[in-house]
Amino acid sequence: MKKYLTLILLLAAGCAGTLPEENVEPVVLGPLEMTPAGIARMFAQLPMGADQLREVADAVGGSSGNGYDEEYTLGLMVTRPGAGVGPATKAAGRYEKPLRDMIRDWLLDHPSTRTDAEDILETLASSGYQIYWPYSEDWDGKTYPIITYDPGYGAESNWGYELAPGPEGAVIADTVYVDEALAARRPVWVINSNTDSGFTPLELFAQAKPDDAPYMSANEPIQLTEVPFRAMDTPQPRARQRRLMLRSFQMLRNYDSWFGGASEFWVKCGAVEGFNASTDAELKLYSPSVTDFMIVVKRKYVGKVMPYEAILVADFTNQLEKIAFLITEDDGGTRTEWKCEAVVKIQSKAYGITLDIPYNEKDDIVWRGQLPVSFFQEEDIVKARFGDVVVCFELQ
Repeated sequence: MKKYLTLILLLAAGCAGTLPEENVEPVVLGPLEMTPAGIARMFAQLPMGADQLREVADAVGGSSGNGYDEEYTLGLMVTRPGAGVGPATKAAGRYEKPLRDMIRDWLLDHPSTRTDAEDILETLASSGYQIYWPYSEDWDGKTYPIITYDPGYGAESNWGYELAPGPEGAVIADTVYVDEALAARRPVWVINSNTDSGFTPLELFAQAKPDDAPYMSANEPIQLTEVPFRAMDTPQPRARQRRLMLRSFQMLRNYDSWFGGASEFWVKCGAVEGFNASTDAELKLYSPSVTDFMIVVKRKYVGKVMPYEAILVADFTNQLEKIAFLITEDDGGTRTEWKCEAVVKIQSKAYGITLDIPYNEKDDIVWRGQLPVSFFQEEDIVKARFGDVVVCFELQ
């Protein structure tokens, strides 16, 4: 049974890594709650060494390689030490003393938590918190981190605990002011909330089973709205099947506070694939679909062009006239829908096909609207800016 929603840990003065406090003699730290600030204090108390730093580096590197942010969830820390978010895992016995075991020993050393260490570890594992290590790819393999936490409210700076090697493991050398410029120069671990581990980023789509793919969703049966016909200035239909591809993605600015991590973009495209109806009656046999996938852009890659091979429309026909296109930056909130239209053409008539494209109410709407088929046929590869991102398309 879980006994702790809040941890009360009283730390005696004089133990290794006692936290300094401004203008206060560090005799008793006081209560440590199950919050980002409290968890940061706990990690700062651990006598970590090179093995524990390597564990975190392995985990954030694994997450990053799978297309996620540079993150090590506390759930994985407890259940699979050193494992990153995604399919690749590492054996728990790979480390002489994983952080999980170090936390257990630390809890057993305190009378107030001695009998409940396993319950507290379970609570940590299910807390939804993680270690976020921005710019981890630049780590020199030996420098100890500064440990801080996300203060919320869009803040761009906070205080952190600077660790240094000691005779029995890490000790707190100082409390320092932490901002993104410092995190880009030396290792900083941020305790924040995980928001993306439940989703599959674009990099993992090739490995996903068809039944598990989260990015294709069927809408309700077609609702027809006849719209004024416009002559199409498109080439004659080709004999071979064509695919509309997203070839690259470029983020022009970071969307959130650096404490919150990378920007998670959702790219959604609504169309009627393989459409070749010749009568109004045949039109009713088709159902629209929505391509829906996540692209994670780390903060250090702002302004850089990131190549991709992502299918937006698998069977792109000349009877498509307009597709619906939406880009959001994920901020959570209640699920809602954008009611929009894709447009198809049958002989001399064009029909609007209703689609419901889901997103979260707190998401930043980067861009949404209709894109005409003629836009994709202007060049072999077409590049355009949508809000503060630039996307390259190719009609293959």
